[in-house]
Amino acid sequence: MPSIEENLDIREVVSPQEAKFEIWRNRAGFFLAPLAFLLIFFAPFNLKPEAHNLAAIIAVVIIFWICESLPMPVTALVGAALCVLLKVAPAKEVFAPFADPLMFLFIGSFIIARAIFLHDLDKRFAYGVLSLKIIGARPSRILFAFGAVTAFISAWISNTATTAMMFAIGMSILAFLFKHEEETGIKINRNYATALMLITSFAASIGGLMTPIGTPPNVIGLGFIRSILGAEISFFKWMMIGAPIVIILYIFLFLYLNYLAPAGVKKIKGSAKMIQRKKASLGKWPRAKKSPLIAFATAVFLWVFSGLIALFASDTSEIYKAINSRLPEAVGAVVGAVLLFLLPGNAKGEKAITWNEAVKIDWGVVLLYGGGFALGVLSFQTGLAEAIGKNMTLLLPLSGEFGLLVASVLVAVILSETTSNTASANMVVPVVIAIAQTQGVNPLIPALGATFGASLGFMLPVSTPCNAIVYGSGYIPLMKMIRYGVLLDIFGAIVIIAILSLLSPFLR
Repeated sequence: MPSIEENLDIREVVSPQEAKFEIWRNRAGFFLAPLAFLLIFFAPFNLKPEAHNLAAIIAVVIIFWICESLPMPVTALVGAALCVLLKVAPAKEVFAPFADPLMFLFIGSFIIARAIFLHDLDKRFAYGVLSLKIIGARPSRILFAFGAVTAFISAWISNTATTAMMFAIGMSILAFLFKHEEETGIKINRNYATALMLITSFAASIGGLMTPIGTPPNVIGLGFIRSILGAEISFFKWMMIGAPIVIILYIFLFLYLNYLAPAGVKKIKGSAKMIQRKKASLGKWPRAKKSPLIAFATAVFLWVFSGLIALFASDTSEIYKAINSRLPEAVGAVVGAVLLFLLPGNAKGEKAITWNEAVKIDWGVVLLYGGGFALGVLSFQTGLAEAIGKNMTLLLPLSGEFGLLVASVLVAVILSETTSNTASANMVVPVVIAIAQTQGVNPLIPALGATFGASLGFMLPVSTPCNAIVYGSGYIPLMKMIRYGVLLDIFGAIVIIAILSLLSPFLR
């Protein structure tokens, strides 16, 4: 597939049966959503009118999100508009979350990621690591390094963009390996191709857990925790949780893929030289090309600076409070993005990024966050969340902080298999907070569990865009994705529960 490396506009490849199911799923939403709205709207619930109307609106939004009858950002906007039309709250209150500081964290980090992609910094890093002598021509080491690079890049750039870029590199590696097989007669186990493709997708999803900006569910969960609970989880503190989870999950992922899908040979001659050629094809690294790296490093420094102060001076000190109030994560992202318009991009005097390129970021995620955040905040303001919490408490077999943590992670993981991670976070986190408050439990740890759990979902091609991309390679039988994915889902849930339980004293 030589064209893949030249064109990263990679679309999902589905069977006719899957395509037919998707059509019916999309159409079902247009029938189920109005039906759910009418049933809830006219049901005799003991709720205030604002809460009752909001419940009907949320039902419509959730069904449209699950069925994807409309683009998800459009559904979020529809939900916000309906809140104003049905007098759930005034327009100023409904649309206020669209101007939340975390929106600017999204925008700034997306612009920085766009510049990194345009200047091939991600490719340079990937080929730089893969060309290390310690990696050599050993398939298992290539698999480990390939996945580790994917996870690291995904911590800073969107999971989908990382997967698309690494997918092209992975397909080049596989093309070389199978060409080498034809020339030498040394057979490469086809399971190795499956492992390389799966580690591309799975490692990207895992890597997104490392930082607050790694994947949209992280920012969504943080937004609910901050606005509803008044708790601040700094960039540095998030990484204290995210980094151990990512490291443990990635090592587990590599070990079982390397064991269950080996290449069948210990060394492949010429693979190291092939990667070196790919690295050389990117050309020299001009000084101007380093501008995105400077902007990125500046943003990261500002993101972790207040956390470093807290590490040495405690988070109750006056100096920490002063710095943290002046340098929230949104400011760090905006400063890094602005630098791109000031720093040189090439010898002709152009800047590191132009406005025409900057506006090509994923605005849909920004709108989706604003709409979902608005519904979550309104559910607490109207008393709907409290009512849901009381009723859900009666149904849940688990109680207490640990029991609720287990339930929140499991529900978020299961839901993320059937709908997008972003929608999963929007749906689960507010409900978890409401249930915890009803039970008299500190909601922070269960809410974080739901946030992390929403980014799992490895079993199906439709679970994440990352899975859809690699499934289109033709190297991944569906049953293998399910079999390998469920292992990671189960182990991931266990690791998230264990790490959050262990570190909970440091997070309060």
